[in-house]
Amino acid sequence: MFTIFRYHLSRARFTIIIWGLSLTAYGAYILTFYDTFIEQREVMEELLKQYPPEVFAFFGGMTDMFSRGGYLNVYFFYLMPLVLGIYAVLSGSGLLVADEEGGVLDLVVAHPISRTTLFFSRLAAFIVSLILIIAITWTGFILVLPNTGLDITPGELLLPFLSLFSALLFFGFLGLLLSMLLPSRSASAMLTSFLLVASFLMISLIDLNPDLEGVAQFTPLYYYQGGFALEGLEWGWFGGLIGFAILFMVLAWRLFEGRDIRVGGEGGWRLPWKRRRRIVSEVAVG
Repeated sequence: MFTIFRYHLSRARFTIIIWGLSLTAYGAYILTFYDTFIEQREVMEELLKQYPPEVFAFFGGMTDMFSRGGYLNVYFFYLMPLVLGIYAVLSGSGLLVADEEGGVLDLVVAHPISRTTLFFSRLAAFIVSLILIIAITWTGFILVLPNTGLDITPGELLLPFLSLFSALLFFGFLGLLLSMLLPSRSASAMLTSFLLVASFLMISLIDLNPDLEGVAQFTPLYYYQGGFALEGLEWGWFGGLIGFAILFMVLAWRLFEGRDIRVGGEGGWRLPWKRRRRIVSEVAVG
């Protein structure tokens, strides 16, 4: 199991480093800009009054941007589910199906290893890759913080990253589950990405139309706190997203255990009536 885990994680090492360092560089930039931003607070407040509220809806609570959590949320954490969600969705949806479509997975499962071992080894590598990207970014923030006016402890800064991790795990595992149900990785990635963007847009529109909040409560990003978790993480929300992610994982595992591995290429929808039609045709030809 450890061999599979190590190999799959090593395949993602450059991706982890690039994502981690890129987000660290961006985070360092916005942190060093904080002091100048606060010094120009009066000017910024007057400037913000000139913008219509529709603009604020898509930037994560700009009315609170002069607080610690509000600033980090507007400039970093608000968009992270979309930005880093790209990695989570693509990695989750391709965790097993990418090799299946490439004609490799059938050779892997031919070795004396169980499907359960293969599944959870790769899953563990995916989870660790997310943790490493977040850890690299968090460490970069910690190194820059002493040079800024932000009074934030390392423990407090960890809370928004935990909230981000739960959202990424939700959509990554959802992509994995859909890859077991849909005929191709591209289909599962597109559908998961659509749900991610739709959830993001729904949350953004709450500020414009508060009546949408009742609907938005059914979207996962409603329970993503972003930078506002600095003031205290909602552990119930965090646990709920993790709980649904675990449910997706269990369902994907059970489906992987019982599915036929394709030799290569995309599959069909595997609908019951299509399967019966194929069986009847084979009997007729035979």
